[in-house]
Amino acid sequence: MARPLICAAPSGDRCGEGAVWSAAEAAVYWTDINRFLVHRYDEATKAVRTWLFDEPVVAVSLTREDGCLLVALGSKLVRWWPQTDRREDHGFALPGAPRVRLNDGRADPAGNFWVGSMKNNVLPDGELGEAGPGEGILYRIAPDGGVTVWREGLGISNTLCWSPDGRTFYFGDTLANEVYAFDYDAASGSIAGERRFFADFGRGLPDGSAIDSEGFLWNCRFGGGCIARIAPDGSLAEVVEMPVSNITTCTFGGADLKTLYITTAGAPRERLSGSLYAMRVAVPGLPENRYGAAAR
Repeated sequence: MARPLICAAPSGDRCGEGAVWSAAEAAVYWTDINRFLVHRYDEATKAVRTWLFDEPVVAVSLTREDGCLLVALGSKLVRWWPQTDRREDHGFALPGAPRVRLNDGRADPAGNFWVGSMKNNVLPDGELGEAGPGEGILYRIAPDGGVTVWREGLGISNTLCWSPDGRTFYFGDTLANEVYAFDYDAASGSIAGERRFFADFGRGLPDGSAIDSEGFLWNCRFGGGCIARIAPDGSLAEVVEMPVSNITTCTFGGADLKTLYITTAGAPRERLSGSLYAMRVAVPGLPENRYGAAAR
């Protein structure tokens, strides 16, 4: 299905990722993994500001400290205050880096940060290497910094979302072409009961996702030129066509949470690939969760 769509920021990202909506700033933050960048798009002025980091930037999360973001780099987590560009190590460092790197990450309703890893496919100069199966791990980083491993043997960790009632966690493995559902316990921040939720779809591979207030998962399809809107029962409700091939992640923004902001990755002969897109939708999304640890 085609929906009204605009190119909000022709940012030319090698691999745009990690979109997160800041309601307090009325702005979208997102990353370019291969150029080690974080971008910020101001919804009112349409202006884009960009910051450079020392290694790949893979995910961004709001925290419970206003003005402070949690940033997942390839090898570690840092706390970052964009207004002053202050940066502090969080304390979590990825075991096995740089052979492996972090990938998609998001905060859960209880204030934990969940982040997956993968074989490192980004070379030191930002050029693309090769991914591979079996080296990824799903981590949960608690507000006090405690680390728990929840799944191993992954290809490319992607898609971290929670249902509107907070009872279901969604997580994907891009190389397996599978998105899984788990029972989620907000009181303990734990998951159980893994099951296949959406798998073997023929349009590209599952990348990042966002979830709307009706519990439909909007799964970006890398190489598939579309977003799959998946019903809570795992059935395909809609295919949203996109003008470029590599759709990477999305987040709901705007004052009414009815603007879906979509990141993309570059592709040959696609002039506006690597741009940030914006699409108006009928069903609002959910507010972003916040990581629970405040900076010292």
